[in-house]
Amino acid sequence: MSNGHIFFGEVIGTALLVLLGDGVVAAVSLKKSKAIGAGWVAITLGWGFAVMVGAYVSSPLSGAHLNPAVTVAIAVQSGQWSHVPLYFAGQIVGAILGAVLVWLVYYGQFRENEEPTLGIFSTGPEIRNPVQNLMTEIIATVVLCILILTEGLTKGLGLSGMGVLITAFTVVGIGLSLGGPTGYAINPVRDLGPRIVHSLLPIPHKGGSDWGYAWIPVVGPIVGGLAAGGLYHLAF
Repeated sequence: MSNGHIFFGEVIGTALLVLLGDGVVAAVSLKKSKAIGAGWVAITLGWGFAVMVGAYVSSPLSGAHLNPAVTVAIAVQSGQWSHVPLYFAGQIVGAILGAVLVWLVYYGQFRENEEPTLGIFSTGPEIRNPVQNLMTEIIATVVLCILILTEGLTKGLGLSGMGVLITAFTVVGIGLSLGGPTGYAINPVRDLGPRIVHSLLPIPHKGGSDWGYAWIPVVGPIVGGLAAGGLYHLAF
């Protein structure tokens, strides 16, 4: 895998991930959207499909990490850290691009917005308790990352494409089971990139970007990725 393949694969894949993931939240949340009020199940399914699309497209180029927590978990498991900064760079650029595309798709709906919109772009807790919120993100990310790491133990799973599908279903399951407290970022750039975009976009009545909470969906998933890599070494 060349440096160019890694970078552009992660940009494209993460952009698709955020476009479809934040896109379903916009569809469910914004007035004059045909999907308004579709609810949490629609959001979790939408994020699962977003993972599937982003991963299938980027897998031949970069291996489809699309998530710094996954990159860290794989680095701990493999001992190879040299490409980690390149993966991170592609992921944050892709996340920012994907969030901008969501804004363009729903431009008219955002223009008529009358409510805070941060929840369309980034996550936030239902109960603001930093310890609980951090632990929720760590635990949910461990589930995602240990699943991805152990997929490699099944011969031919990655080549068949089933690994991507299993990961997508796992993201849906995490959302349904563990997503209630914080909105399940489980991916630092999925939260940070769109939060940056939200802070810059000229959206009427958009509200604040809640930078006081922003460290939790960054630190939590990274710690979860490190923990998953360590658990893999310990158990497998």
